[in-house]
Amino acid sequence: MARVGKKAGMIAGIAIAALALAAGIALAVYVDNNRHGEERDLARAHAAGFEEKQVQVSIAIAGDATLNYAEGPDNGPALVLVHGQGMQWEDYARVLPDLAKRYHVFAVDCFGHGESSHDPALYSCEAIGQAVKAFAAQEVGGAYLVSGHSSGGIVAAWLAANDVEHVTACVLEDPPFFRVTPEEMQAPPGCFVWKDAFEVIHAYLNQEDAVDPAVYYAQHSYLFGLFGGLQPKIAAWTAAERAAAPDAHLTLAWVPHDWVRGLYYYDDFDVRFGETFYDGTWFDGVDQADLLSRITCPTVYLKAQTSYGEDGTLFAANSDEDAARVQQLIACCETTVIESGHDIHYEHPDAFAKAVNEAAGKSSGRR
Repeated sequence: MARVGKKAGMIAGIAIAALALAAGIALAVYVDNNRHGEERDLARAHAAGFEEKQVQVSIAIAGDATLNYAEGPDNGPALVLVHGQGMQWEDYARVLPDLAKRYHVFAVDCFGHGESSHDPALYSCEAIGQAVKAFAAQEVGGAYLVSGHSSGGIVAAWLAANDVEHVTACVLEDPPFFRVTPEEMQAPPGCFVWKDAFEVIHAYLNQEDAVDPAVYYAQHSYLFGLFGGLQPKIAAWTAAERAAAPDAHLTLAWVPHDWVRGLYYYDDFDVRFGETFYDGTWFDGVDQADLLSRITCPTVYLKAQTSYGEDGTLFAANSDEDAARVQQLIACCETTVIESGHDIHYEHPDAFAKAVNEAAGKSSGRR
């Protein structure tokens, strides 16, 4: 009997050790992915032939400026990608190798992001739209598809409406139409992006402490506040990482990457860009309904499923009612709702590539 008990104890010990080893491996994989997952995505994009470049563009409302971009191999129709606020062209890295098989991809850095010009005079939909239009004329030199994510989706819509001769198809990836002005974002029940981004940026720019903007965000984030006592720890980890590597992308290896991905490119982001959404100047001179009604090319509208927080806050880029209005205003539009976070091309690269292919196919069918 004692021998049986001893054997059972040994088996239990081996099982516990195996579980501990598995847990250790899982933790190591989790931390490694948080630290290096984005780097590996970018390495695959470079291996697929993407090269980073810069060009000078002339903008009617602001003069000359530098536009940074990545260009892939010429394997098909030109495709221009415009990232969302707080990101840069590398945000598309996960989907670039697949897109490069069928398209000649140009992924730009918007002003105030990455290596493009950081100048508040350029921080508007009109200026960015004019710049990308000039860029396409110089570097693409003909017809192109355009896709934009979030605020970049509004820029993509601007291009589809204002470069009609060259834009053959458009993909709008979860743009915040009808939730983009200060009044729209503050209308009850309120928007997540207003509370988590623009209010925080405005407060940061109006305080006197010399604190890093990423650290300030971590300390005051609406999102991190939902995690209760975890927010001070995330803020402390952010401060420690920024102090150790102020010029590096923020990773926070112990925090789920999806929680903090919005901070990843903060080292190359001018937060004054966000202030233009707080005061409404980013959208000066642009009427949303008029803009959408002037889009005549085939358009695929990718909408992340609408969700609300426990306090009623709209967590999505816009509501179902807003999305229906987008669909109604664009003459040739197909709306696809997907269960995803806001950054669809990162979370569901296959679905995003499919949307681009569908838009391209509709464009070919028209010709």
